[in-house]
Amino acid sequence: MKELNIQAVVENLDEVIAFVSSFLEEMNCSPKDQMPIEVAVEEIFVNVAHYAYKPVTGMIRIVCNRIDNDAAIEISFEDSGRPFDPLAKEDPDVTLSAEERPIGGLGIYMVKKSMDNVQYEYRDGKNIFTIRKNIHL
Repeated sequence: MKELNIQAVVENLDEVIAFVSSFLEEMNCSPKDQMPIEVAVEEIFVNVAHYAYKPVTGMIRIVCNRIDNDAAIEISFEDSGRPFDPLAKEDPDVTLSAEERPIGGLGIYMVKKSMDNVQYEYRDGKNIFTIRKNIHL
């Protein structure tokens, strides 16, 4: 397990990506698996930074684990911002053109499609969003 507690501001994105990349490299994660995980981490972190605490800022806790006999990576994002379940929103209709589609929701949709499992829960005053990706050993 590897953990990072950091202020949820966009300026910390590079540090968050470096933290997750370091964990994935330690786990010998292939570049094919690493790229979609890093894209998902960016999307989730930026969403928390932009929306969870506005107009103030707050902290986010990111926990990386290797699970299922090392066949999967799990990353949890925990914040104390306002409750928000990004999975409750209906998926965007990707058959529509960008002009026809309402703004928002595409990033979380991409996270859902690129990860093997995504979960959200609100517990003890915290949003907990967890992604899981099976990796090729």
